Amino acid sequence: MNGLGGGGARADGAVKRVPLVKICGIMEEETLSAMDGLPVDYIGFVFAPSRRRVVPRQAARLAAAARGARMAGGLAPRIVGVFVNPTLEELSAVLAEVPLDVVQLHGSETPELCRAVGERFGVEVWRALAVDEPDKREASPEGAGPQRLAAFAGAVSAILLDTAGGGTGRAFRWDLIPAYREAAAAGGLKLFVAGGLHPGNVGELLASYAPDGVDVSSGVETDGAKDKEKIAAFVERVKLRS
Repeated sequence: MNGLGGGGARADGAVKRVPLVKICGIMEEETLSAMDGLPVDYIGFVFAPSRRRVVPRQAARLAAAARGARMAGGLAPRIVGVFVNPTLEELSAVLAEVPLDVVQLHGSETPELCRAVGERFGVEVWRALAVDEPDKREASPEGAGPQRLAAFAGAVSAILLDTAGGGTGRAFRWDLIPAYREAAAAGGLKLFVAGGLHPGNVGELLASYAPDGVDVSSGVETDGAKDKEKIAAFVERVKLRS
């Protein structure tokens, strides 16, 4: 399995960390063709209820097309499947058809389930968490705030922070990221940020809060369809600013 990190040598000999990019909600082979040659690390297929949902047979065709693409480092992108509260049987059925590298869990999945998924299927597991904004906080099965991350140490490889509800196209309060980043680092977890990102604001996010990676879907769409120019602009803002 490839590691989550990315980096290169700086003039002073230190390692420069390059943020990782995930383009989520891929539904068309044409989108993958347009992304060929761009330094994209991950592509995402949504198996949960969504207007971007794909069925396993469709995802298998897309995965085959992705395996022939050359993206970050001249390699094919790693493939992420997005699920909400799946059973192990449902995951097994999808993985029998689609060669996923990562299972991203976006519901109320426990650390125990996350660990079981990784062990049973031999995939990386990411856990998406809605950011608790102090004026909008609701009860969470993992507790409240950044302390939730400690329970997932050793059960997942990365935490993905998102706006409550997921897939809303809205950003959460970025000033809350540092506490989550500290908690993630303490647990040996990578930290991705999603929610309301687009080519016009991702540079500010990276400059101010330096997450390990970013995840975008609607922010690189026009009229609900992936826009190759927006994807290219987004990736350029992430990779070339580093």
